[in-house]
Amino acid sequence: MSGEKSSWLSRLRSGLSKSTQRVADSITGLFTKKKLDQKTLDDLEDALIQADLGVGVAARLVEKLGRERFGKEVTDEEVRSAFADDIAEILQPVAKSLSIDGARKPHVVLVVGVNGSGKTTTIAKLAHLLKGEGRSVILAAGDTFRAAAVEQLKVWGDRAGVPVISKEAGADAAGLAYEALEKAKAASCDVLLIDTAGRLHNKTNLMEEMAKIVRVIRKLDAGAPHSCLLVLDATTGQNAHAQVETFKTMAPIDALVVTKLDGSAKGGVLVALAERFKLPVVAVGVGEGIDDLRPFEARAFARGLMGLPA
Repeated sequence: MSGEKSSWLSRLRSGLSKSTQRVADSITGLFTKKKLDQKTLDDLEDALIQADLGVGVAARLVEKLGRERFGKEVTDEEVRSAFADDIAEILQPVAKSLSIDGARKPHVVLVVGVNGSGKTTTIAKLAHLLKGEGRSVILAAGDTFRAAAVEQLKVWGDRAGVPVISKEAGADAAGLAYEALEKAKAASCDVLLIDTAGRLHNKTNLMEEMAKIVRVIRKLDAGAPHSCLLVLDATTGQNAHAQVETFKTMAPIDALVVTKLDGSAKGGVLVALAERFKLPVVAVGVGEGIDDLRPFEARAFARGLMGLPA
């Protein structure tokens, strides 16, 4: 394993430590080398639900364990290992990297999410990732409602070495997106990442703004946006489900990015989201640094969640 990959896996593992503690410690506490009975299965199901894996996933994991091991002696490590395998199976179909179409100049990525989800910093970290793959990237500071978001994106853009198209606070977001796409086309740029506002308290305005951005950029490219990413903050736990539902009504969401796994004991929610929505998870974030957002790996995540070596 390369040094860089091993260092990322160890960061992922330590980033998941709060979630791991919550679920793995609960499982460990239920076992002292004993036979698997119905009460233990019920307690295991409760532990998985408490860890935000969701009722459906918890029932599925425990039902399978019961079918295979009921009445047999099991250790906590065997249980965690069985669960990790089953979780990896749920996650594998959604572990897909962001697919950039090289034929498009640019491939337009609309990035949405509530304010505070880490959306703006995620955009810059994605730009850094894409630049590391040899692609040219332009950022559009489309959250024009918040001057702080525009400034934040400029700072992060400088850090990533990527140009940022911006206007004054309160400017028309759709107009800015149009101008950014014009510039990206003229520069034959590979990827245009567009930030957007995330003010859910006034959903109607936000829906209108999202629809207008899509409508306006389609005047320049009928297929845009080519990807639409929803950024979710892992610390919100089960609220993430409601955010997916809400944003799906506003934008053509086709993938998720899950941030702040290091600040949360609710990382298990990612499994629940995968099982329910089947949307690709293209990246996960485990820290503040520009390198702390990486493509999502199902097995590493599942084993990390269960406190097992990758």
